[in-house]
Amino acid sequence: MSPVELMSQWSFGGVDWLIIGLGIVVAYIVFGIAGFGTALVAGPLLILFMPLSKIIPLLVLLDFVAAFGNLLQSRRDVNKSELLRLLPCMAIGCTVGVVFLLNLHSDLLLLLMGLFISAYAIYSLAVKVRPTQLAAGWSMPMGTVGGLFGALFGSGGFLYAIYLNSRLPKDAARATQSALISCSTVVRLSLFLIAGVYADLPLLMLAVCLLPAMALGLWCGRRLTMRMSREAFVRVVTWLVLASGIALIARYLSA
Repeated sequence: MSPVELMSQWSFGGVDWLIIGLGIVVAYIVFGIAGFGTALVAGPLLILFMPLSKIIPLLVLLDFVAAFGNLLQSRRDVNKSELLRLLPCMAIGCTVGVVFLLNLHSDLLLLLMGLFISAYAIYSLAVKVRPTQLAAGWSMPMGTVGGLFGALFGSGGFLYAIYLNSRLPKDAARATQSALISCSTVVRLSLFLIAGVYADLPLLMLAVCLLPAMALGLWCGRRLTMRMSREAFVRVVTWLVLASGIALIARYLSA
């Protein structure tokens, strides 16, 4: 089957492609600045065109490329002890999340995604002061729930950030988070591969078509990081994420 025939199975019009492409660009601008959050931004747009069970594997493929690009730039600052502490819990959470994603009803996933991203946005906007120091034992719930959310909703990175930023200097926390998200992406990619999700050739072709949009978003995000406050930009995006979450909940209730 030719690439054109594979892509024709998606039945996207010109406006659909524009919306999807812009959603991916904005999502990876956020990723380039914050190091996570692609599904929080792109998910509410993509779910207009495809089910969540397709969106998350698609974004995992794109995250796989983006996360390793970030890791290569900061690998020397990775704190290996914190990374090894979080990894086993993250892997367990990812496994449970993939099982839920592939077996729960799509309408329920829509509601759960809306509740999840709304709760995350409200937390980010409401909590001004983060814990100054979390105990190492917090790696178990943070790693497990982060892995669960990462597999189920495509973004558990904010939990890793809360934990690591309370225990490490800024550069080490960011580098370790990039390494953890890279490992999380590999775990989720492997689980989806084992489950047969990537036997869907149109999904793989769609990911290839969206790679330029992903690369453009990363490029813009890295340059914005040098010109503006990361915290200010992420706060604006958080308001957008909250609006998206409320819209998803409203869509579920109206259906």
